[in-house]
Amino acid sequence: MKIDDFRVFEGRNIFAHKKCIKMSVDLEGYSEIPTKEIDGFNERLLTTIPELNEHRCGIDEKHGFKKRLEEGTYLAHVCEHIILAIQNNLGIDVCYGKAREVEGDKYYVIYEYSYKNTALEVGRIAVNLVNSLIKGVNYKFDEAMIKLREILKTEQIGPSTLSIISEAKKRGIPVTRIGSNSVFQLGYGKCSKIIEATISCNTRATAVDIACDKILTKEMLKNQCLPVAEGGKVESLKELSILTDEIGYPIVLKPCFGNQGKGVFVNIKNQTEAVNAYKILSKKFSSIMLEKNIIGKDFRVCVVNGKVVAAAERIPPYVVGDGIKTIAQLIENVNMDSMRGEGHEKPLTKIKIDDELKACILKGNYKLDSVLAKDKKLVIRENGNLSTGGTAIDCTDLICKENIDICERAAVAIGLDICGIDICCMDIGKSIFETGGAIIEVNAAPGIRMHQHTNQGKKRNVAGAIVDMLFHRSESIPIVSVTGTNGKTTTTRLIAHILSKSGYKVGMTVTGGIYIDNKCICKGDTTGYYSARTILSNKNVEAAVLETARGGIIKKGLAYDLADVAVITNITEDHLGIDGIDTMKDLAYVKSLVGEAVNEKGYVVLNADDSVSQSIVNRMKGSIIMFSKDKDNEALRKNINGGGCGIYIDDHIMYFEKQGAIVPIIKIEDIRISLEGKLTYNIENAMAACGAAIGLDIAYSVIKDGLKSFYGDASFNPGRFNIYNLNGINVILDYGHNIEGYKAVIKGVKKLKYKRLVGIIGVPGDRTDNSVEKIGQISGNSFDYIYIKEDKDRRGRKPGEIASILKDGIMKTNFDIKKVETIFDEEIALERAINNGKQGDLIIIFFEKMNPLVKLINKKLKDENRSVGHVAMV
Repeated sequence: MKIDDFRVFEGRNIFAHKKCIKMSVDLEGYSEIPTKEIDGFNERLLTTIPELNEHRCGIDEKHGFKKRLEEGTYLAHVCEHIILAIQNNLGIDVCYGKAREVEGDKYYVIYEYSYKNTALEVGRIAVNLVNSLIKGVNYKFDEAMIKLREILKTEQIGPSTLSIISEAKKRGIPVTRIGSNSVFQLGYGKCSKIIEATISCNTRATAVDIACDKILTKEMLKNQCLPVAEGGKVESLKELSILTDEIGYPIVLKPCFGNQGKGVFVNIKNQTEAVNAYKILSKKFSSIMLEKNIIGKDFRVCVVNGKVVAAAERIPPYVVGDGIKTIAQLIENVNMDSMRGEGHEKPLTKIKIDDELKACILKGNYKLDSVLAKDKKLVIRENGNLSTGGTAIDCTDLICKENIDICERAAVAIGLDICGIDICCMDIGKSIFETGGAIIEVNAAPGIRMHQHTNQGKKRNVAGAIVDMLFHRSESIPIVSVTGTNGKTTTTRLIAHILSKSGYKVGMTVTGGIYIDNKCICKGDTTGYYSARTILSNKNVEAAVLETARGGIIKKGLAYDLADVAVITNITEDHLGIDGIDTMKDLAYVKSLVGEAVNEKGYVVLNADDSVSQSIVNRMKGSIIMFSKDKDNEALRKNINGGGCGIYIDDHIMYFEKQGAIVPIIKIEDIRISLEGKLTYNIENAMAACGAAIGLDIAYSVIKDGLKSFYGDASFNPGRFNIYNLNGINVILDYGHNIEGYKAVIKGVKKLKYKRLVGIIGVPGDRTDNSVEKIGQISGNSFDYIYIKEDKDRRGRKPGEIASILKDGIMKTNFDIKKVETIFDEEIALERAINNGKQGDLIIIFFEKMNPLVKLINKKLKDENRSVGHVAMV
């Protein structure tokens, strides 16, 4: 068994509405061999991964997978279960997996994941394990798991960040990871917020800098008459001695710039301890501070948006002797607690043995190899930070009003929107002014797991308070996703235009580029995952309209979580035979993902005149808006009568109907891109755009204005039936590139005035031979003169191959061979057609690249002493 490749889906995709990986594997002759026929395979597998005994599998009964093994199951299926079991063993909550046959020994193993690099390595481990079981050789599974855990550490999300993400998702706020660290975007566009752990996009850098400087923090708090511990900075043993003489013992030594309680020595009672602690600190830190040791308990108070939301007492880590084990062994026992992990991976952190810990137990005349007497409790670290092994007890309900006021004033003084304030006092329920307590530190980016996962007491939803602060109300930008075979680009542009008329700054992705507020920021075919991410992460975007093409869906899935409106213009033959999409049913399944990924209050706009679109109605989520050129269309009427919406044409007027209410939207002759109704397909696109706008609750008057003011020229709809007049010869540029696209455009052209119709035809190389030949036949039956050209990107075809098939199709119509020319370069072909043109000719070119052709036309216009770029409508 070998891995051919991986494909990672970061969002909803054609396999699942969750993150998953498609691992393509070759079973190398084992596709028909069940594991029960491989000597010892099943037994050794269950011994290596005993968790598989509990897998229910597809038969959904206890020990279901084991039963499948005994009955005889196959390697791809086994591999899927191994992958899920390994991830579960790491504490990763995933459950979705599928194995699908492609052809022969080729299979897809699709599995859910949370952490990409970890999941990819899990796939490799699973295949290596399967191969070792087949060969009957030993596989160092434990070593592989150690390596895997190291990978997981590098990308695992900490509990504070994870809590915030979970709260955002509960509120329906989409979450996007940025990079490989703990930076996440919550929401989209203008409404998006960035967090990094508990640092928010509103957290001021100056406030963070102040909080990181403990001396400066102390000065600012003291200036606001807030209680702080007396002390200062020390840069030598001499300064240490001088300042200690002034303050008196006991003292605290710690870094001026530190976090997570690292390097903090408390309750230093004499010079010997002070010198020892200073020497340890000076090896790691350049700036060290000294302050008076405040007697009392260690409390952490969390302030969010100027309000105290949680308080906890932190308990330093300790061990209890049994008269047998050494202190080191007792620590090891504590670390075996399943709640403890490395760093921030679990609610509690494992206790690390370091110089600070050794110095702490030395105060009690203990060493790591000392045996602690039975029931003797020994504090092994002098601070209670969770990151150094401490635990927490909630005391939010105990903190008094005076201390709440002190903490809230401290947060304002430093300027932090989210902070953790460390207080030392005997009783958090009494004012620290009265008890002699003090604020020890103010921390930016405070860990919140002690509140979210407290060891004792009530859990406090600090993460929820943070999300509520960032999103004061239900804030989101409207998202429209447009897919289909033909008309996607025009419909997308129309919707964006209408939204612009409604006052939105629109982010749009189309075949021609990425646009922000009508400005193109990137040219090219930008209808996939990454271009959509560009729009959704742009802070200027107030509404997103995303052309979502088949290829992008298959390769990466959807870039967004849920749309407000999905539009499926139509589903006709195109791109079949590519990426495993061989039938119209396959193609419809891919397109349906866009309609499935709509929020519960959203709409799906569907073409009632398109039979394939109607075949996926039952897969759609949200309310359905049907559109049709016929007001009596059966599917349209059924949808309206069932409580849905309809848009249709009646007596040359577009209407919207819902629950008996009929609203006239616009006269067809006023829809600019319809050329007074001549371009039927643009009437359909206008209805689809109207449906999307209604789904977003745009006023009918704005929709009408948008449809009236959107022209079919290169400035509004480049590359879609753009007409230029060159001294009596009309030239049309269009991106038609499939059978239905050719039919629709030619049908529209036939309604225009011309003496001779000239076609410059070409087809992308990734179409089937049959489709290419049909386009040749369509051209032979439609044009008076034909130029055959080829795309420069032949998409795997040999030079001249597509041109030859097109010509074969033309010849099947008995077209005059003398009226066919093959000119591979489309720019040269267009120039030849123009130069050989006659008054009254109408030339249409189905182009690959628009810009060179526009430059050629503009040059011709200039040569005629006409304004460059002049467009004439006919």
